[in-house]
Amino acid sequence: MKKILKLSIVILCIILLIACVLPFLIPVPPLQGVVPPEQLSDNDSKFININNLQIHYKYGGQGEPAFVLLHGFLTSTYTWRELFNDLANKGSVVAFDRPAFGLSERPLEWEGSNPYSSDAQVDITIGLMDALGLTEGVLVGNSAGGTIALLTALKYPERVKALILLDPAVYTGSGTPMWIKPLLSLPQFQRLGPLILRGVQNWGKEFGKTAWYDPSKITPQIWEEYTLPLRAKNWDRGLWEFMRANKPSDIEKNLGNIQIPVLVITGENDRIVPPEQTIRLGKELPNAQTVVIPSCGHIPQEECPEAVLAAIDQFLQNNKLTPVK
Repeated sequence: MKKILKLSIVILCIILLIACVLPFLIPVPPLQGVVPPEQLSDNDSKFININNLQIHYKYGGQGEPAFVLLHGFLTSTYTWRELFNDLANKGSVVAFDRPAFGLSERPLEWEGSNPYSSDAQVDITIGLMDALGLTEGVLVGNSAGGTIALLTALKYPERVKALILLDPAVYTGSGTPMWIKPLLSLPQFQRLGPLILRGVQNWGKEFGKTAWYDPSKITPQIWEEYTLPLRAKNWDRGLWEFMRANKPSDIEKNLGNIQIPVLVITGENDRIVPPEQTIRLGKELPNAQTVVIPSCGHIPQEECPEAVLAAIDQFLQNNKLTPVK
C-alpha cells in the first residue's frame, strides 16, 4: 500500500512538473503580416486620443439626438454599416472600436485602470463624447456593447438620454467566469494565452455563423471585413488582455435605477443570447419597450436592418426624441 502511495505521489509530481514547464517549451512564433491599425483604416476613419489611447471611430450627421454605437465581442464599427447613414440622417452618430477590437490601440502596458476593463470602456465612451462635444447621447449597444451602454447609463446618468439595446449580453455571456480568472494570470497562461486565441482565425467563422439566423447571407466581402482587425498589430495580445480583464457584471441588481426610455430588441432566433433573456430584461427595466424580430439572429443591425430602423423610428417618436437640427 505504501509503495502504491509513493508511486502515485511520484506520478502526480511528474504531471505537475510537466504542466509547469511544458508551456515554456512550446514555441510562440511572432504574428505574420500584421501592420499598424492606421494602415487598415477606411477613407472615413478617424483616430483620436482618449484617456491615453488611440481610438478608431467614425462620425456622421449633425444635431440631436446624438447616437453613440457600441459593438459587441469580436466585432467593430463595421457592424453598424447598415444603420449608420440612416441614423446620421436623424442626428449625430458616432461609432467607435472598443479596445481589443477593430482598429483601436491595443496597449500592452498602461498606468492606472486597465483599458480593457468594462469600467475603463465606460469612461472611454464618455471621453469620446466629451471630445466630440456631445452633451447627451442615445447609446445603442449590441451584445456586450449593450452591457457597456447600461453601465454608462448607471455611472453617468446625466449623459445618457435613452438606450437602444440589441440582443444585449446582461444575464449570461457578459464576462470571463470568475473561477478561471486566477488561471489566466499564471505565467504559463500568460505565455500561451495569445497563441491559443490565434485560433479565432479558424473557429471564428463558425462563431460568426452562429450569430446569424441565415449564415448564407455572410458574403466573402463581409467575412473579409470581419477578419480585417486580425491584421492589426498585437491583436492577439489585446484580445488576451481583454479576456483577462473582462468579468461578469452584476448589472441586473441595478436595473431599477435606469429610469430613462429604453428600447430592447432581440432576434427571435438568437442562438448566443437567448431571446427569453432579452425579453426578461425588457420587463425588469422600469421604462422599456421590447421588440422581437422574426427570422433574425444575434446581430439584427446587420441581418435585419430595416426592422431595426423601423423599431428605432417608432421609439424615437414615442419618446419625443425626434431629430433637432
